[in-house]
Amino acid sequence: MSDVGGTYDFSISTPMGEQTGTFTVIPSADGTSFTGSLSGGMGSMDVQDGRIDGQVLSWTMQMTSPMPMKLDGEATVDGDSVAGKIKAGFMGSMPFTATRQG
Repeated sequence: MSDVGGTYDFSISTPMGEQTGTFTVIPSADGTSFTGSLSGGMGSMDVQDGRIDGQVLSWTMQMTSPMPMKLDGEATVDGDSVAGKIKAGFMGSMPFTATRQG
């Protein structure tokens, strides 16, 4: 079972500029799914439908500000680093990176 759980400092490039905050990954007991949240300057969003496939995380979130929108995330964990993208409807795909705290 992979060790993808933890709290990560993230950075994402958005049409409104770079956003930073924390990404929390809490794996299920069997290591196939996860819960957590993405918290930053734009507020906090809970992870929905979090799935773990080896080192790959995939999830959705519901953004409410500045406009309601479903976000689709996919990222790969490599040691203490995470890299991937978050798709935000008509705004397209935004690069996402994160580093495990501690």
